[in-house]
Amino acid sequence: MRVLVTGGAGFIGSHLCERLLARADQVVCLDDLSTGRERNLAACRARSGFEFVRGSVLDEHLVHELVRGVQGVFHLAARVGVRLVLERPSETLEVNVDGTRHVLAAAARRGARVLFASSSEVYGRNEHPPFAEDGPLLTGATGDARWSYARSKALGEGLALARAREQRLPVVVVRFFNVVGPRQRGSHGMVLPRFVRAARSGAPLEIYGDGRQTRCFLHVEDALEAVLALWDEPRALGQVVNVGGAREIEIGALAECVRLSAGSTSALVHRPYRQAYGVEFEDFRRRVPDLARLEALIGRREPRALEAIVAELLALPDAALPDAAPTGSYA
Repeated sequence: MRVLVTGGAGFIGSHLCERLLARADQVVCLDDLSTGRERNLAACRARSGFEFVRGSVLDEHLVHELVRGVQGVFHLAARVGVRLVLERPSETLEVNVDGTRHVLAAAARRGARVLFASSSEVYGRNEHPPFAEDGPLLTGATGDARWSYARSKALGEGLALARAREQRLPVVVVRFFNVVGPRQRGSHGMVLPRFVRAARSGAPLEIYGDGRQTRCFLHVEDALEAVLALWDEPRALGQVVNVGGAREIEIGALAECVRLSAGSTSALVHRPYRQAYGVEFEDFRRRVPDLARLEALIGRREPRALEAIVAELLALPDAALPDAAPTGSYA
């Protein structure tokens, strides 16, 4: 199959391009390199069947031209990262909503299958984990920039599912929960790469808030194994599916895990959200996925242990460590 991966030079996208090429698919990668990096695609460029196009999903004509030549689209392109969302919410909404609209319209016209990458952020203030796909999505006031990313992803889901109902667009919506691994950048607010870089350098590990908030982490390769299994599963069409880890851990405990694994003497330092982001920030206390639908579709799979993920990231060479780059990213 010839497929288009939007946001393919980013963290998840570049790993996905590699996996698709390994399946003998032909891959067209679209990325504007605002924060995606060409070096992420080094392994892809060495293989036949790969094409890189520098451009944006906001370019409607370009999107239609690229979709015209493929049978499937993995739509990962989005503006993400807490700092960017807070500083430029209008850009977050425009890129995530208009870009998704362009991709879906082009795919519907060509009859191309679509996988839309959404986020656990859409669950918002839901305080009753584990979060099931049919559960309520509870965001805050429209004037609060903090919720612009969650709203944009929820609207993207709605657009995708509406196309599926009205035009029989073959689409799967995946809600990612805290996917981690090589190439993820801590400068966008992602906690694990921040901790790893700090522990490696001897700098303090900064824990935002009280550190009692919990998350469930999943290695990017385990996430993509699930994604590709869903892509190949006809029963997944027209459905929203959580993809995440089952093990819940407090962020303070994660920091201690990284420090101990690194043999680091770095201090653990708590920072208020206002100090970290420049504004007040409403965080989720718990973010835990209900994985029953995922397991019903593709079976139960044993993911990498968190300790193994931490060890892998700590073992990366210095050049491969998450860098401090401008905020904003493709997925």
